[in-house]
This record gives sequence, structure tokens and C-alpha cells, in this order.
Amino acid sequence: MTLSRPAKWAFGLMAMVCLAFIYVPLVVVVINSFNASQVFSWPPQGFTTEWWHAALTNPGARSAALSSVLIAGAATLFALVMGSLVAFALGRYSFFGRQTVSLLIILPLALPGIVTALALRTAFKPWLGTSWEWFGVAVGPTVIAAHATFCIVVIYNNVIARLRRMGTSPEEASMDLGAGVFTTFRLVTFPLIRPALVAGAVLAFGLSFDEIVVTLFTAPADVTTLPIWIFQSLFRPNQGPVVNVVAALLVLISVIPVYLSQKLSGDPGHAGGRM
Repeated sequence: MTLSRPAKWAFGLMAMVCLAFIYVPLVVVVINSFNASQVFSWPPQGFTTEWWHAALTNPGARSAALSSVLIAGAATLFALVMGSLVAFALGRYSFFGRQTVSLLIILPLALPGIVTALALRTAFKPWLGTSWEWFGVAVGPTVIAAHATFCIVVIYNNVIARLRRMGTSPEEASMDLGAGVFTTFRLVTFPLIRPALVAGAVLAFGLSFDEIVVTLFTAPADVTTLPIWIFQSLFRPNQGPVVNVVAALLVLISVIPVYLSQKLSGDPGHAGGRM
């Protein structure tokens, strides 16, 4: 399709407006992390790196960040196992109610977060006070289980899309040549779905790391993740600059999983493609 010059300019302008709408607030957060003022103000009256040092040495922020990493990692590992198994069951076998099961698996990601949070809080009510200590910080098993419910959806979508694209021919050819089920999985199936697993794990980890609504409803009193710490610090005196720095760090760090997911979710020979 050939576009006229005015159409190209119009589409280009709309793209720039959309990108500005998304990224200008993020750029403002990064700039404001160097703001010398102790309160939220714009434009900055001066610049300093004092708040960066304060944020990096803040014990509450570091503990909350470690707690978020541990919870997200555990939820992702659990989701990898469960999501992959379900994807293989629905992608490789036909049975009555398969589409219904698929719908039920995807549904948690489509439900409003507050509804999911309320349902999980009701389900986990007997265990809401239970917490474990990992590496010196408190983590909640209820939070891990709650995060896994929507992380499974991400893993499932990535794996089943890969299984549908690759078909069964590579596995059938392997078995025709004498390989057993486990040998075929190890040498044929797993290498083909590995990019989908890694990409899904990266996305699931990021989704769990920044979740706040479900976490607030299911976390024990002594468990503080980084999003909860940011939310609570917004109402504390003189914590605004430190919150800005933590938010800026998250913006910069978030580029890594997004980039890796894009690279790993493509075909083996075309890493930039989509599954």
C-alpha cells in the first residue's frame, strides 16, 4: 500500500504524539530524581546527586527490592512449571472441554486487579499472617501464590503459541528415527520452546515485580515489596526525592527485560520476530 506524503506526515505525527504521551512522564521522573528540592516541584530549581546516594543506601528500599525479587522469582518458577504443563496438555491433546479450560486459564489476566485481589484474599485468609524469611527479608507464601495465578497466564500464552507454530512434525520425525519421548523432548522440543520459556519468564517476573494491588490484599503485615514501599513513602515527609530516584531506577532497569523479551520471543533464526 502506497501512502501519500500528507498521509505519511499525519501517521508520523500521531506516532510522535502517542510516544510523547507514554514517555514524557517517564523522562520527567528521571529528571526529577536529580531535583535539588525536597518536595515534588517542576521545573527543578537545581540539580544534585544527593538523592541517588540516599536511595541506594536506604535500608528500607533495599530490603523491599530484595523481597520483590525473591517473590517474583519464586512466582515465576512456579508459573514456568504449571504454565508449561498446561500449555502442553492443551496444545498437544484434544479432549472435551479443552476450550473452556483454556478460557479459565487466561481469565485471571483479564479480570480487574481489585476483583482478583479480593478473591485471593478471601481464599488465602487462613494463611495471610504466614511469612518466611529468605536471605534476611520476609516473603509471603500467599503473595507468591497470588502472583503465580497471573504469571501462569503469561507463560501459558508464550508456550502454547510456540507449540502451535512448530507443530508436531519435528517431534514425529525424531520418534520415527528411534528416539524415545524423553530424548525427543530434550533434544528437539525443549530447544524449540526455550525462547518462549525465557521470554515468558522475563515478562512474568516483571509483571510480578511491580504488582501492587494483589500484593496489598494478600501480603502479611511484615512483608513489604518495592511497590508497597514506594506507595507508603509517598506520604512520608522528605521521602519524595528518594521515591523519585527509585522510580527512575525502575524505569531504566525495565528496559532490560523488555529488550530481552523482544529478542528471545522470535524465531531461532529471526530473533526480532514475534511468537
